Amino acid sequence: MENISPELTLGPGFKGFPFTAEPCTATEIAARGWNVLAGDLPFPVAVLKRTALEHNIAWMQDYVGRKGVQLAPHGKTTMSPELFAAQMVAGAWGLTFATAYQVSVGVASGARRIIVANQVVCDADLDALDHMLAGNQGLRIWFLVDSVAQLALIEDWAQRRASSRVFEVLLEMGIPGKRTGCRSFDEAMLVAQAISQSRVATLAGVECYEGNAANCDNEHDIREVSALVRRVLNVALACDQRRLWSDDDDHLLFTAGGSAVFDLVMPLLQAKGLSRPVRGVLRSGCYITHDHLNYARYLANVERREGLDPSLRPALTVWAMVQSVPEPGLALLTCGRRDISFDIEMPVPVRWARSGERSAQNAPGSWRVTALNDQHAYLNFDAEQHSLAPQVGDRIELGISHPCTTFDKWRWMPIVEDDGRVSGAIHTRF
Repeated sequence: MENISPELTLGPGFKGFPFTAEPCTATEIAARGWNVLAGDLPFPVAVLKRTALEHNIAWMQDYVGRKGVQLAPHGKTTMSPELFAAQMVAGAWGLTFATAYQVSVGVASGARRIIVANQVVCDADLDALDHMLAGNQGLRIWFLVDSVAQLALIEDWAQRRASSRVFEVLLEMGIPGKRTGCRSFDEAMLVAQAISQSRVATLAGVECYEGNAANCDNEHDIREVSALVRRVLNVALACDQRRLWSDDDDHLLFTAGGSAVFDLVMPLLQAKGLSRPVRGVLRSGCYITHDHLNYARYLANVERREGLDPSLRPALTVWAMVQSVPEPGLALLTCGRRDISFDIEMPVPVRWARSGERSAQNAPGSWRVTALNDQHAYLNFDAEQHSLAPQVGDRIELGISHPCTTFDKWRWMPIVEDDGRVSGAIHTRF
C-alpha cells in the first residue's frame, strides 16, 4: 500500500517506536529493515497487515460497484489520513464522520464529500462546518436531523451569527429504544416538513443506521433490518409525494450501512420509483481491517446470504510479549486496556512465536485471554500440555473484536508484510 504522508515524522515519543532509534518519516521506515519478530520494536505494538488491508479496500470497492451504489467509509474507525487517502484512491465517493473535529481531519486529507452520520447541535460545531464550507471550494457536507428542536437550534445559531448558510441535511429514521432518529412516520414527516420550510436547512435525502437492529441471528437480522428499510422507504416516498426535497441536486442521497449487515440495506440504497434518481451511499468503516471475532461472525452470515466466497480478512492485530508465568496455566502479557479493544469481548490469541524465533505458528485453540488490566493481559492455557506452554519472552499475536477501539489507543501503526517485515506506517488523529 502506498504511504501517503511523507511529512509524518515518527520517533521515540510514539508508543511502539524504538526508543533509541533515530526519528524517520513513514516513507523512510521500510529502509530500517525492522521486523516485528526480530525484537526491533518494543511490545506491545499494534500492526496492520498490508496484504489484508489492500485486499479489504479493493473487495469493498468492488462490492459496492457490483451493487450500483457508492461508498463513503466511516472515518471514525481509523482516523488515519493515510488510510483515508488509500480508500479515496481506490474509488470511495466520500467519507463519513461523527463529529466536526473528525470532519476537519477528513477535509485536510482531501475529502470533498462528507456525511456526518450524527446530529449537529452545538454552536461551535455549526461554526466549524460553516468555516470549512466557506474555506474549501467544492466541499459538500451533509449531516443528520431528527427533531424540530434540533432544527430550531440551528435556526437560532444562524440568527445570532447573522448567517446566510443553508446546510444540506438528511432526515434520520431510528429504532425505538436505540440510537438517534425519528421513531415514527408521523414524527418523521413533521421534521421533514419543517426542514422544507426552513431558511437554514435543505432536505437532501434520508438516512438510517441498521446496526442497532442486528444481533447476528440470520433470521432476526433479515426481519428487523428489512422492517427498518421499509419504514425509511415509506418516509422517503411520502417526502417525494409532498415535494419536500431540496432542489439543489439532481439526485436524492439515501445512506445507511455499518460493517455487520451491510447487504441488508441494499434495497434502500438501490431505491427506484421516486421523482429523481437515488444516490445510494454505504457507510461501512470497520471493513478496512475487519476483525477476528465480532465482525467475523456477522460476515459469515453476509457470505451465506450473498453466496460469497470468504471475503474480508483480519488486518489489525496487537503483538505482546509473555512477561511472567507466575503459576501453572497462567501467563501475563505486556498488553492491556491501554493497547487493545475490550469493549465487546476479550482479544483472542491467533499466533505465537517462541523467544528468539523469526516465524510464528498458530496459537493453541485452548488458549484464552480472560481479563485485561491497564497494562496486562491474562492468558490462560492448559498447564498439562508442556510443549504448548508459553514461556517468558515468547511473543503472542492477539486478534481483536471491533477495531475502532484499538485504533484510538495508538498514534501510529507499522504496516507489515506477511513475514513481519515493517514496510510502511500510518498515523492516527483522534
